[in-house]
Amino acid sequence: MNAALVPNQPSALAPVSYVGRSHTHIRFNLTPQTPAVLPLSCVQEAITVPAQRITPMPNMHPCLSGLMNRRSQVVWVVDLAQMLGLSSGFYSSQQFNLILVRTEATPLMFRVQEVSGILNISPDLIQPTPANFSSNIAPYVDGCVSLDSDLLLVLNAEAIARSSLLRPF
Repeated sequence: MNAALVPNQPSALAPVSYVGRSHTHIRFNLTPQTPAVLPLSCVQEAITVPAQRITPMPNMHPCLSGLMNRRSQVVWVVDLAQMLGLSSGFYSSQQFNLILVRTEATPLMFRVQEVSGILNISPDLIQPTPANFSSNIAPYVDGCVSLDSDLLLVLNAEAIARSSLLRPF
């Protein structure tokens, strides 16, 4: 997906109250078996880039794929599946599917296996995270949604950006 999902304007990234309305989310796969969503309010764009556009950085946590220059700003690329303790499986990929998120902490690019679209989720459909969820994932999940026999993780971009795994940037 190469088109911008949300215009590059501060008003498009501001938190919005959706009381009684559906929230718009970007849907993607962390792994073939792990679909997830992020609120579109924190997403600036989704892009596919050649792997060589990412500059690896030594001595960083393995979930930090490296740095990328995007629109005259240097942004960290986070392998989201690896950060959450899931088997990533795209190390030989020649292209990266990335989701640029803006948080209060810092802008980040989340590397995901595949971006599969946009969907509206009513807040009433978001259920608490099951008790048997991995302790690696639980701090970064706001809940889950059952949709067409899939259990979608509703991720929290702020919690991910503030993770101690992503320090010292």
